[in-house]
Amino acid sequence: MINVGIIGEAKDTVNENNIAKTLRSGELNVYATPSMVALMEEAAYKSVQSELEDGKGSVGTVMNVKHLSSTPIGMEVTAKSELVEVDRRRLVFKVEAFDERGKIGEGIHERFIIDNEDFQKKTDNK
Repeated sequence: MINVGIIGEAKDTVNENNIAKTLRSGELNVYATPSMVALMEEAAYKSVQSELEDGKGSVGTVMNVKHLSSTPIGMEVTAKSELVEVDRRRLVFKVEAFDERGKIGEGIHERFIIDNEDFQKKTDNK
């Protein structure tokens, strides 16, 4: 049973692979918004994965975030998630990201619990 209040965390270091210039989300050598979003999603999905039945997983369906501040190459970024709502298979998380100087992002992320095998088969048959 998944309950409100589960906390998650994921970390990343800004490098040539996760900057805006590399990911085509801008021209600067700063932590890319898509990288921040992926880190937030990682914190959320990993926080609940061990609570799910074998063969179950979760997929992201909504990500509504603000990227508040830029982060340079070399700095560590930490994403945090908190499960704030459970509605049957729908999970809602408050997500935030921080670099070594403070908060760089915040928002809401939704995931749905799925059967991994069924979901993969459905996708493969598109």
